[in-house]
Amino acid sequence: MRTETLRDFRVPVTEPAAPYAVSTGLPDEAPVYGEYPAYYEDGAQAVVPPQPGYAPQPPASDAPPVPHRDPRQDPRHEEHLHGRPQAPGQGQGQAPGQGQVPGQAQVPGQGRAHAHTDAEPVHSMTKGPEEDEPEGYTPTYRDLPVIGRAPLGGPGDTVQVQYVPQDTAGPGPLYVVGDVHGYLDELVTELRAQGLIDGEGRWSAGNARLWFLGDFTDRGPDGIGVIDLVMRLSAEAAAAGGYCKALMGNHELLLIGAKRFGDTPVVSGAGTATFQAAWLLNGGQRTDMERLQDVHIQWMSRLDAAVLEEDHLLLHSDTTAYLDYGDSIEDVNDTIHELLNRGDVDITWDLFRKFTKRFAFRDEETGPQAVRELLDTYGGSRVVHGHSPIPYLLGEVGTEDGDETRGPEAVDGPHVYADGLAIAMDGGVTMAGKLLVVRLPLSD
Repeated sequence: MRTETLRDFRVPVTEPAAPYAVSTGLPDEAPVYGEYPAYYEDGAQAVVPPQPGYAPQPPASDAPPVPHRDPRQDPRHEEHLHGRPQAPGQGQGQAPGQGQVPGQAQVPGQGRAHAHTDAEPVHSMTKGPEEDEPEGYTPTYRDLPVIGRAPLGGPGDTVQVQYVPQDTAGPGPLYVVGDVHGYLDELVTELRAQGLIDGEGRWSAGNARLWFLGDFTDRGPDGIGVIDLVMRLSAEAAAAGGYCKALMGNHELLLIGAKRFGDTPVVSGAGTATFQAAWLLNGGQRTDMERLQDVHIQWMSRLDAAVLEEDHLLLHSDTTAYLDYGDSIEDVNDTIHELLNRGDVDITWDLFRKFTKRFAFRDEETGPQAVRELLDTYGGSRVVHGHSPIPYLLGEVGTEDGDETRGPEAVDGPHVYADGLAIAMDGGVTMAGKLLVVRLPLSD
């Protein structure tokens, strides 16, 4: 069945609706917490010894696609992958609701698409002089994802997704996932425990709705495997009447910047920095960069920064920096997409720097006020976020080693705070804590 692409490939570059000025300074209050230092994530100058055998990547526009490497064939990472259940069929797909980016490359194995300037659904398609529509054919709407690349990089293969009609009226239950940071095993375990995937790693939740709060890569052993799984589940969920979507985290911005700009200098308040250095300092994995392909960059670049679901304002970062980009969720997402797609190193750095800020809601006096400012602007009765590990919010740990009496292992669920207005979802999986997959609303 042929389908038409409804989002124009080329988006005109215009000034964002919200006032915007590139800031190169660092927040004076930037704290340092073990291996989650704002010093690093905010881009302060640092000397980073190159990893053995690693060469910086040229900008994506000049570089050929990075060949896919099966991590199981890399003896240097056997310790990470030994005994890990591999999520099967990790093909690529377009996350539901995400549009195309300027100059998007065609996914291997995917049929040729037609560009349209109109973003409305098309209810009929142009036929050739001797073509007939197959019986029962229905045009594809823009929210349905398209799968193109084979799970292990085979040429031209596609993932077959079967549509399963739903008898249940209305949307299904809503789930959110905290920061994953490359811990694919833990993610698969938690998704199975919630009944969202089956024993083979396939979507099994019908019309359920699943939101990832960002930060898929870095620090953990298999960030690209996490992205592949989320992309595939977004296709399978859409075919079953539900959806699986994701928000952009600061580590998505960091990985995009490291791939596009490498060692290109950027001026920050602490001196000259580079995306390459910041990525390495914040847990960048060489194997992730080797396996990173254009389809991953395109998918991450399309992710929204904020969404309102069932009176919950979903964000990645616990910061009020979202207010700098618009007075509505739509304005925030459109402005960030436009700025990111300019391909400007300084603008991309400023996006990364702002969404690395944290702890805006933690103070007992000013925290609730900061949350209310976001809710009054964008709607909702609660903010749900990732980014800041719950042990740090609780003040129970000083380093990522979890060597305090009450460390990350004590976290067994989301943290509700700021007068009950904020829900933190980063359980500290990088600190031997728990990767959280939670159904909303919480039963307080």
